[in-house]
Amino acid sequence: MKRALFEEDHEQFRELATEFNAREISGKYAQWEKDHQIPREVWQSAGENGLLGLAVPEEFGGMGIDDYRFRVVLDEEFVRSGHLAVALAFHLHDDLVLPYLLSYGSAELKAKWLPRMVDGSTITSCALTEPGAGSDLRAVRTKAVRDGDDWLISGQKTFIGNAAFGDASLVLARTDGESSRAGAHSFSLFMVERSEGYSNGKPFDKMGLRASDTAELFFDEVRVSATDLVGEVGQGLSYVKAQLPQARLALAVAASAICSASFEQALEHTKNRSTFGQVLTEYQNTRFELADLKTEAHVTQSFVDRAVLAFNEGELNASDAAEVKLWASESAKKLSDKALQLHGGYGYIMEYPIAQSFTASRLLTIFGGTSEIMRETIGRAL
Repeated sequence: MKRALFEEDHEQFRELATEFNAREISGKYAQWEKDHQIPREVWQSAGENGLLGLAVPEEFGGMGIDDYRFRVVLDEEFVRSGHLAVALAFHLHDDLVLPYLLSYGSAELKAKWLPRMVDGSTITSCALTEPGAGSDLRAVRTKAVRDGDDWLISGQKTFIGNAAFGDASLVLARTDGESSRAGAHSFSLFMVERSEGYSNGKPFDKMGLRASDTAELFFDEVRVSATDLVGEVGQGLSYVKAQLPQARLALAVAASAICSASFEQALEHTKNRSTFGQVLTEYQNTRFELADLKTEAHVTQSFVDRAVLAFNEGELNASDAAEVKLWASESAKKLSDKALQLHGGYGYIMEYPIAQSFTASRLLTIFGGTSEIMRETIGRAL
């Protein structure tokens, strides 16, 4: 069946993304995986080529494109090229930070941050999770205390993407001044720039997506201007809840791309690999496994495509986003595992794309809310 998601403009944008992958990333990505870092010049080149901050209005240097299908194109090209960590790093910047500034930021805050995010001169992270607060954000202990017209932020965050080499972070902090159980209006969001008191741990040695650095962040009375408050005091949790659909859709899109890539990688390998004098695709079992991979990849793609269109229409709610994230991430984990098995020993070698797809997919059932939390979200909405 012909896929009906994209139009001519999206395919032209795909050509740009494909060319960027070939020029800026191919041949270099393996070293970035070893270094646990995407070079800053790659971010700047992405900005110059119009690949960052697509939704940012033209007045702040962006293109004002709120059609999420362009983001889908980017993900598909990064995954198809085997550059999955770049897709994740850009997602953190564009899908987990930018929407808050666009939706709740003051004119002054937008003018300060948006141009820098678009041109790649400022790399951002989203600092919600803490050692004792993952999915339960009401357990966040990082605090922000008034000091004249400023705020002083102190606390620790963990599992933060882009943290080690980033320039700023969107931070959820407690602003109610209490020490008892936090309420719905106990938290606020701040854009915090690297300065005195802002530090990070060394990048975690992850099992996959290693080029996208992940580390702890530490804040020791970091002074933040009142203009860097995102939205209103006490609305942090409500803002996070409102933006969850986009964050989870982003992960579903990446997962769907991994499903399709896993099938393509398995097909290519089995067509060119022989055992006992037979090409692998001549075995019925291989053909059956490939048939399942193709079918499930297409089912996942169709579901995610539908969610993308719903998001564009403003109709993707939290429960729907949880459904599509649950299905796509679990499918990516399952399909990449099956595809790896068809590669035999080659699938266990990290230089093969399927090994990277396999390790990357394992994160997607955890990051952005575990599959268990997705099921709880869906169940509560029944």
